[in-house]
Amino acid sequence: MNKDQMQLPPGAHESEGKVNFVLFSQDASRVRIELFDKPQDTTPSKTIDLDPLRDRTGDLWHIGLEGIRHGQLYAYRVDGPFQPNEGHRFNFNKLLLDPLATAISPLPDSDFSDAIPMPKCIYTEDHFDWQDDRPIRHPWSKTIIYETHVRGFTIHPSSGVKNPGTYRGLMEKITYLKELGVTAIELMPVQEFNEYQITEINPLTKQPLKDYWGYNPILLCAPKASYSSLKGLGQQVLEFKEMVRAFHKAGMEVILDVVFNHTAEEDELGPTLSFRGIDNSVFYILSDDKQSYKDFTGTGNTVNANHPVVQEYILSALHTWVKEMHVDGFRFDLGAALGRDTNGDLLTDPPLLKRIADDPVLKDVKIIAEPWDAAGAYEVGDFSTQRWAEWNGRYRDDIRRFWRGDDGFTALFAQRICGSADLYTASGKSPANSINFLTCHDGFTLNDLVCYNDKHNEANGEDNKDGSGEDFSENYGVEGNTADAHIESKRKQQIKNFLLTLFISRGVPMLLGGDEFRRTQEGNNNPYCQDNTISWYDWSCLEGNKDIYQFTRGLIAFRRAHPVLSKDQFYTDAEIQWFSPQGQVPNWADPKEKQFSYLIQESEQNALFLMFNAGGEAIDFILPSLPPGGQWRLCVDTSHDGALEQFAKGEEQPLENIQTYRMNTQSSAILLRVKG
Repeated sequence: MNKDQMQLPPGAHESEGKVNFVLFSQDASRVRIELFDKPQDTTPSKTIDLDPLRDRTGDLWHIGLEGIRHGQLYAYRVDGPFQPNEGHRFNFNKLLLDPLATAISPLPDSDFSDAIPMPKCIYTEDHFDWQDDRPIRHPWSKTIIYETHVRGFTIHPSSGVKNPGTYRGLMEKITYLKELGVTAIELMPVQEFNEYQITEINPLTKQPLKDYWGYNPILLCAPKASYSSLKGLGQQVLEFKEMVRAFHKAGMEVILDVVFNHTAEEDELGPTLSFRGIDNSVFYILSDDKQSYKDFTGTGNTVNANHPVVQEYILSALHTWVKEMHVDGFRFDLGAALGRDTNGDLLTDPPLLKRIADDPVLKDVKIIAEPWDAAGAYEVGDFSTQRWAEWNGRYRDDIRRFWRGDDGFTALFAQRICGSADLYTASGKSPANSINFLTCHDGFTLNDLVCYNDKHNEANGEDNKDGSGEDFSENYGVEGNTADAHIESKRKQQIKNFLLTLFISRGVPMLLGGDEFRRTQEGNNNPYCQDNTISWYDWSCLEGNKDIYQFTRGLIAFRRAHPVLSKDQFYTDAEIQWFSPQGQVPNWADPKEKQFSYLIQESEQNALFLMFNAGGEAIDFILPSLPPGGQWRLCVDTSHDGALEQFAKGEEQPLENIQTYRMNTQSSAILLRVKG
């Protein structure tokens, strides 16, 4: 191996006619590469034992092999001490996966066991016709994110696609997403995972449960094979690239929800697949007894993310997604866990998070943190550096509670729609750092938020004890579906209030897929194991809720037509005026106040007047004075039905000779003030 090859990062990389296999292990005594002809083979076609003198540089084991072609199957065996009390769990009998492999052979239709052949890594050449593909790089101020699941988006028969549940199936819905108006699609985990690792049974249907969400990665940068319509070895990489290229041609970015805080190896009783057998004491945060794992993720283990070597692995994976797959951004699951040291304590300035923010390859990609973990860390507002955007959980909760009518949330609601300056100013961040969302994969859908008071997770087999215990939801009289027209009208109005709030708020809006047509999970707020109609998108709901779809589409267009709503700055006192319904300064300190309005001057000619009534009674809002010859025009009112609820730019309804505007109970409205 020459000097240039030695500088290659871990993984399998082509160079000078050879493929260089590089693996880190500081405590291994020997490393073997095994090559296989077929996925089901238990005996390798070729075995290469690495020479610790010739094929090891420091803690990197490496070898350059000739004759390796696309589709070559390979895996490692790593020997060393099996001393759990010292943190070592080497086992030469275990076939191990390269953590940075870009593809693996089909996974078993069950949990991993010694009786089932291990999947193998697939070497994939990076030869793909990108057709002059270029990064989209939408600014945050023009970004609208749509969160969805590759399989669940199109697997239902109602989707009407030719390739349901796949990357190509998703491509078939690009026109739909484009017409909706979103600019980025955020995909739940596509890092390879084993959906059969869950072994429990649905107590209601007696059917096996599966890992549907995929937050238990086996490898760091391998697109999931079962999401591909192409079944040849390594073809999932090709189809994933085709999907990214197609989204880029449509002007949309692709953001991946990535999991680097833990792996599918679970706790000390879990399977040995990769990291554990390569160098357990380096890759994981261990308990004081070294035999078990500190768990800040709720999965059994926590990756030792701030160890220098682990940092390199994570950065190498991110580089692969960006350079080879052309991905535009990442949402980091349980991001706070990536800021813990080898003892599990939260670091003041975590090196991994800073390196990701400063990395030259990642300079222009979007990086989003879920700024909490499963062990109590909650860093909304001050997660790492200014480069990091954050899922704003405070936005979600405060908006929900305001519209539910809870006391004391009017002032917080006002803060959230203005970009959450109270959360971000101290850390030097801006509204662009706030990913505003009302619902996400984790919790109720928007429909269920207004249909259920309580979670209904009985199908998960955990006695309904899993999932969030407080969603700040309201069923408006009946739990679940109802034929009561009055209740249905109230629910639709609240859905419109939530959607309007999301798209007029400064910050970056994220819409949960299917919320635009009232997708339901039947009250399940944690369907991580429900690969069935509970989680799948029933596209017949689109036809039945066309009004909600059109309302959502119209609001996205409205946000685009009025860029003052999405500016990457906090409002100044000179830009915004606040009013009570009586035209005075609101009494923010009164917990019983549930109505207010504000005026934004968006240009020399026009101003927007936004009104909110979360109270139980209709009320008249006094309107600000008009300039000479001025006029009020109605843009949207969530209490109106059909054609009267919303008007496109230039088609706003003139309101002649009015000084007040009646706001119905639990409603919101926007007026446009124009000069004569």
